[in-house]
Amino acid sequence: MGISLNKPLSPDLKRLTEHLAQVNSSGWYTNFGPLEQQLTAQLEEYLGVKNLLLVSNGTLALQIAYKALGVTNALTTPFSFVATTSSLLWQGIEASFCDIDKNSYNLCPEEVSKALAINPDINGIVATHVFGNPCDVNAFTNIAAQNDVKVIYDAAHAFGVKVGSESVLNFGDASILSFHATKVFHTVEGGAIVFKHKADFERAKRLINFGIDESGNISEAGINAKLNEYQCAVGLTNLDRIDSVIKYRAELFEAYRDGLKDIVELPTWHEMASSNGAYMPINLHSEENAERVIKVLDENDIQCRRYFSPSLEQVFTEQVNYGSKNSNDISSGILCLPLHFYMTLDDVNTVVELVNKELS
Repeated sequence: MGISLNKPLSPDLKRLTEHLAQVNSSGWYTNFGPLEQQLTAQLEEYLGVKNLLLVSNGTLALQIAYKALGVTNALTTPFSFVATTSSLLWQGIEASFCDIDKNSYNLCPEEVSKALAINPDINGIVATHVFGNPCDVNAFTNIAAQNDVKVIYDAAHAFGVKVGSESVLNFGDASILSFHATKVFHTVEGGAIVFKHKADFERAKRLINFGIDESGNISEAGINAKLNEYQCAVGLTNLDRIDSVIKYRAELFEAYRDGLKDIVELPTWHEMASSNGAYMPINLHSEENAERVIKVLDENDIQCRRYFSPSLEQVFTEQVNYGSKNSNDISSGILCLPLHFYMTLDDVNTVVELVNKELS
């Protein structure tokens, strides 16, 4: 067996069974059960946040956040996983694109300001912390205040990431997390929303329970997006060792960057941010170079993937596009190398040597 692109964290079966036995004993399998309440409290403490709402996946987390915050017209990044944009369109929200910063690969504040000046109907900004690398959160805070728009961060890649001493999830009006099996922390499927304001959290909690409030009254049309107790059991089990998981993944990430810094272009990391080792992106500047590296890795039974290609304005061609040159340039040469908790430093060195040999 070669080196896989990703390998989900396997929950400790002994500890998981203890949690599942608790669920079976109580007979409370879903609908804000004891384990859901426990996981919520532990995640809020671990991440340093308040108003955290567990939901059944990261895409629904985005959609619930839009609904709770009243977003009807959003500006977003073309350089992200497809769900960042499709979650808007699925909900009937007008979505438009503007370009990313050529160094960080995140949504560019200057380009956002230009788009807002052109279209005053935009009332939401949806920005991704791409590969776990935080956006210029201070710039977006200022833009939001000056233009009276909501900021939602797709933080699916950014579990445990901090900007200085502050959780990256505490910026914006809402930040969403994905707890899909491939993420640094997972509940098999699942996600969460962290809201800035308690009132938005309370509305969202009603929305994910069919619009039913604590008194049992239907306050508005809602949906079912709750996280069940079995998935919470997986989350509680994985959370027990998440510190060691993030520490080790970050070490592999830094080893990659040290080995590749003179060979390929690497995204410029936020100077005040920590890393969780979620992904290992490299920019090879052309599709031809990317295909060369993919071929040599495949010949050595090593997986990689072109996250994120193509640039999403090429997929959703009917949406307004205020510019995407940087996104297209980076998408043409982007490649994510294998990175997961079960890799070794020798695995990293093997990949680095192959990339180096092919490109030199």
